Order: sequence, then structure tokens, then C-alpha cells
Amino acid sequence: MSQNTRRRRTVARHGQQKTPGAVSQLLKFIAIGLAVVLVSGFGVAAYIVYDLSSTVSANAVDLEGQEDLPPDISAYEGGFNLLLTGVDACEEEYAQYFGDRCSGGDSEGTLNDVNLLMHVSEEPRRITVVSFPRDMMIPIPECEDAEGTVHSAMSKQQLNVAYTDGGLNCVAKTISDLTDQDVQFAASVTFGGVIEITNAIGGVEVCLASPIKDRHTSLDLAAGNHVIEGLTALQFLRTRHGVGDGSDLGRIGNQQQYMSSLARKLISGETLGNVPMMLKLATTGLDNVEASTSLADPMKIVQIALAVKSVPFEDIVFLQYPTFTDPDNPNRVVPDKDSAQTMWDAINANSQLQVTHENTANDGVILQDPNTGVPVETPTEGTPTEEVPDPTATTPGVVALPNSIKGNSAAQQTCSNGQVDG
Repeated sequence: MSQNTRRRRTVARHGQQKTPGAVSQLLKFIAIGLAVVLVSGFGVAAYIVYDLSSTVSANAVDLEGQEDLPPDISAYEGGFNLLLTGVDACEEEYAQYFGDRCSGGDSEGTLNDVNLLMHVSEEPRRITVVSFPRDMMIPIPECEDAEGTVHSAMSKQQLNVAYTDGGLNCVAKTISDLTDQDVQFAASVTFGGVIEITNAIGGVEVCLASPIKDRHTSLDLAAGNHVIEGLTALQFLRTRHGVGDGSDLGRIGNQQQYMSSLARKLISGETLGNVPMMLKLATTGLDNVEASTSLADPMKIVQIALAVKSVPFEDIVFLQYPTFTDPDNPNRVVPDKDSAQTMWDAINANSQLQVTHENTANDGVILQDPNTGVPVETPTEGTPTEEVPDPTATTPGVVALPNSIKGNSAAQQTCSNGQVDG
């Protein structure tokens, strides 16, 4: 495969930068919108789907090479995978919020800046959401776009150019090639979709171990618990300089705190018991989602909702795909394939996952003590900590992941490792 230089060159954001990170990073939040649609809207108010789904069906995308899927998801051997991606398309109504990304020299093209693969296992049902760094350097396969144009393969490019190359289909094909996981369902959302879904949720509680003050996003929050929504939620999900070491990898951890809190809110019944809110969320989600053809079937979405709605918090796990620093560019990363293989083997075996990574001052979040509600002191990088999980532990049915894999379960309370930037 040859490097194709016609593609738009993008700026890496996992390393510290002097310029603000792109707002599109907050689209990690795509998981929130889709979780709302899958868990709340359709699980209870399926009747409304037939009217609303016309919008989704009209824009549905075929996933290349996908075989016919069984009509019932219970027949999917090993469970199923749902790709959730956020794209940075600029819409006129919302462009004012995104500065140069939507008006300056960086306003061309559409990138898949957020990429999540949600695996739902067979019985017992478990949910594992794996986040992929936008600036991970990987091969992009040959892809056919919606107009039928075939785009040549690239040997090494940032993951977030896949959407530019061939739309949602190309993102799915790229992630499938990287992980050796079949992608049965896929969906994407834009800037505007994230804003609308954020407002429709009505607020999510987050915890700050220390204050966040980020001049790049104008976020200024004191330490403690906050219920955030609207623009504040947008700023919280966007902040990079305000958490950990100011890197995109730290930001992923901070965004996963929000997703964990949202999952607890949805499953606890606070949202499921509010029918008007559920209908609003379903409508908002459908109006702002581009889906694969396989996901545009209303009854299939109902089945997915029923499959995930009763998963216990400890079996909803958010992980970050493991990486190394790219030897060719310290501001980019490359896959840690050995650690990743251990992770996928455990996921495919439907094992209960144990995150052994001990967060440091460089990470975006720290753990909160479940007994006291007080954030656990964050060690400095390289400092030994007590009670480090033993990767060789042999608890039946539990796999201790390599410590290079960051993450947490929805049962764990995390707090933002806030920093003051400017």
C-alpha cells in the first residue's frame, strides 16, 4: 500500500499543544446520544420509532462487505458490535461555537474525531466500550464512499481521516481491520447533534477532585460535584488543557467519567421513569444520527435496547485502546498490538474485565473512594501505590488487563484531575 498524499493533513492532539484542541474532540460524547436512543427512547416508546425512523432510513449507509444479519440479535454468535463515531461537520446553526474550525483555514473536510466500539456480549450480557485516539497512526483500507467512488488504501494515516476518505462505511472498515472485530452496526453524529443531545439529557453529575480552569474552552469549575448541561457540558467534554497533563489521552479519561455517570443515570430509572423526557431524547437522537442500514431497522434497535438495559454497572466497562508514542512523531501514537490482543481475547471470551492501570497525575481522572466519597490521592508518575491489582490473579472468570490499558467501569466513581491553564 502506498501513502496517499492527497488527503487533508491534520494536527495531532494527543501531545501537549500551544493552540486549543479542536472542539470536535468533545464528540467522544457520541456514546451519550446513542446510549440515550438505544436504552431510553426505544426500550419504552417503540411505537414512536416508525414515524421518526424515516429520517434515519433516508440517510442510512451500507457497510461494505457486511453479510446478511440474522433478524434476531440473540442469534449473533459472540454478541455484536456497534461503532459510534463523531464527525466534525460544521452546521450553520452551530458554527459560531467552533471558531476557526468552522470559519478559518482549518474548516475544510469532515473528520471522524471520535471513535468508539461498543461490544455487547452474549449471555451474561456485558458492555465494553473501547475508545480509539483520533491521532492514532494506522493503515486506512481501500474504501468505497456513498457515491460509489473507490478510495485507495493508505499505509499510515491518522484514524480520523477515514470519514473524509469514505464516510461512515470507511470508519467501520478501518476499525474492523484494526481490531479484527466484525462491525454489525454503526452510527455517527455531528457537532449540532451533540449540542442538541446534551440539552435534551437535562444534566449529568460530574466530580472534580481539583478545580478546572481552561482558558481555551472558558471552562471554570470549582472542586466538588456539579450537574452540568448545555454549554458547560460542552466545555467540560472539550477541555484538554484543564485535566491531567493536557493531552488528548487525558481528555478521553475525563470524557469517560461523564459517560459512566450518564450510564448510571439512565439505568437507575431517573430517565427511564420520565416518559416525556424519553420521547424527547428519542426524537433528538433520531433527528441527529446518521446510521448504518442495519441500524435503521426500528425493531432491531428495540432488540438492542432490551439487550443492554439490565446490564449491571460493574459489567459496563470503558477502556482506552492501548498505544505507544509514534517513533516518527512524538505528538502521535501507534497501536500497542500485544496489549490490544489481550484485551480483545478477554472481550471475545466474555470475561469480566479488571482494569489494573493505576492513574497518575498525568491522567484525566482519579478514582473516588466508594466508602467516603473522597477522591483518592493521585500519585505522581512512577510513584509506587498500595494495593496495586495483581495481573497474575486467578479469580475465576476475571481477566486482569495489562496496566497499559486505561479505563473504569460504570460502578466506579471517578473525578476529574483538574488543572489550571491560564
